[in-house]
Amino acid sequence: MKTSDLRAKSDADLNKELTELYKTHFSLRMQKATQQLQNASQLGKIRRDIARVKTVLTQKAAAK
Repeated sequence: MKTSDLRAKSDADLNKELTELYKTHFSLRMQKATQQLQNASQLGKIRRDIARVKTVLTQKAAAK
């Protein structure tokens, strides 16, 4: 996910994206806890994506 793509989205779309990322992150954490996670690097990628979305939301709020 690119930051430029996120900046083009509306606040509602970003909040929806953030919710989906949180659900995915929770799912991956549960897979890790039950030893079913195949690719551990997915957790880091999701965490970085969450941070990107939150950063863009904060920047948009500050610009208003």
